[in-house]
Amino acid sequence: MGHHIKLSTSLHEDLAIALSECSHDKIFILTDTTTSQLCWPLLSNHFGLRDACQMVIGATDTHKTLETLSTVWESLSRQGATRHSCLINLGGGMVTDLGGFAASTFKRGINYINIPTTLLAMVDASVGGKTGINFNGLKNEIGVFSDPMCVLIDTRFLGSLDTPNLLSGYAEMLKHGLIADTPTWSALLDFDILAPDLQRLQQMVGSSVAVKERIVGIDPHERGIRKALNLGHTIGHAFESWSHQQGQPLLHGFAVAYGLVCELYLSCRLAGFPTDKMRATVQYIKEHYGQLPITCDDYPMLIELMRHDKKNMAGTINFTLLGDIGDIRINQTATIGEIEEALDFLREG
Repeated sequence: MGHHIKLSTSLHEDLAIALSECSHDKIFILTDTTTSQLCWPLLSNHFGLRDACQMVIGATDTHKTLETLSTVWESLSRQGATRHSCLINLGGGMVTDLGGFAASTFKRGINYINIPTTLLAMVDASVGGKTGINFNGLKNEIGVFSDPMCVLIDTRFLGSLDTPNLLSGYAEMLKHGLIADTPTWSALLDFDILAPDLQRLQQMVGSSVAVKERIVGIDPHERGIRKALNLGHTIGHAFESWSHQQGQPLLHGFAVAYGLVCELYLSCRLAGFPTDKMRATVQYIKEHYGQLPITCDDYPMLIELMRHDKKNMAGTINFTLLGDIGDIRINQTATIGEIEEALDFLREG
């Protein structure tokens, strides 16, 4: 685990340590309407937070906007934040992304601490220093790379998380398992995420975060191997955008899970990924994530959306595929026919 990511078993103690290492004149806490209700109570009686100024923003990705960002800046200004203040982001990825961006830009940057409260934020948003907001109808279009002073991960917050959001975060863990090694992958397929043992899950989150940290550490700005983290995402992002246009938005992790099915199919077809491991993973995904209601008529639009993924160069669709678990092949391409086969495979399995 990196110096600034702590798997916490005593949140009050760990936060006190983090705050003492992050010298500050004032503390601000950002939550959204959901986390202020469900998660803030676990912290509200913390002696170090008695005089903290609280800011609450609207929940869900629809509020990850310039308008919300502006209210956070205004609130910091109004309540006397200086460049020596510290912001604590308590929430899911939307709060840590937007709060991280607000902190990184306010007075050219103040210190911030992330306390992720959803499984997706713990394994994904809390590592890698990506911050930002959606803009002009595009996800995470504006933002900066900027690391929090510290990330505190406490899976007790997951006790109040609904099953779909638990599954959404778990899809990113499956992805981390696939790019890591067989034991990590196999432990994930054996775990009962629908009735999770939170202590066991905390250890698994720890390994998952370590996989991401290792890769981000080698390639912080996504020039090469960090693209490993895009496994499942080239097609997954297309599913996500498509579902928004249909007016029935998919949770990010569900889109990634369906994307993994397609990209593991392509990995078998084009990179020699073992069929038995592909089938075991696909089986787990089908049982837990159900079916995606696409038809052949949706293919042209999905392929068009893949072409527009911001990770592509000059219109070729770029995939990360696997030769085996942990054997990462970045910058792979597939023909339109092969991509359509992968979509057929998702529908028929």
